[in-house]
Amino acid sequence: MVLNMAVKFHIVVVSDRVASGESMDVSGEKAVDYITARGHIVTGKTVIGNNYRDIVRVIREANGKVILFIGGTGPSPRDITVDVIESLAWRTLPGFGEAFRRISYEREGSRALLSRAGLYILPDGRIAVVLPGSPSALEIGLKILMDIIEHLVEEAERFEGPHR
Repeated sequence: MVLNMAVKFHIVVVSDRVASGESMDVSGEKAVDYITARGHIVTGKTVIGNNYRDIVRVIREANGKVILFIGGTGPSPRDITVDVIESLAWRTLPGFGEAFRRISYEREGSRALLSRAGLYILPDGRIAVVLPGSPSALEIGLKILMDIIEHLVEEAERFEGPHR
């Protein structure tokens, strides 16, 4: 696959257990490997707990066109990543989450329907992606994202001019 552009990503792992040192960060490291193997750039990785202020802070500080959040997509009251991103987003792109849940359902079964994975454009034009923390779900989401990321970045940056 020949890339037209290398997209800059900042990875954010949202997990109380990883942030406290109780668990190892498997999915964040997997995301770094997956993204860089496809010719893109990871500008940093941040690990935070399920905390509204920490999620907002990392959005402000993240260096990258795409902020990839891993964790916080489930139905638990502690799973707030999607809620925070949705409250800040300028635009939601529902097809991403729909495709993610369809593919996940085919591979993993009915539990996939509990995920609120999503894709958003923030008011400053950056892109926020929220994926589950499980390694298998992360891989499904990253595969979908890699198929569309270059076109998405181009569209998110185009305020004037013809549609391609």
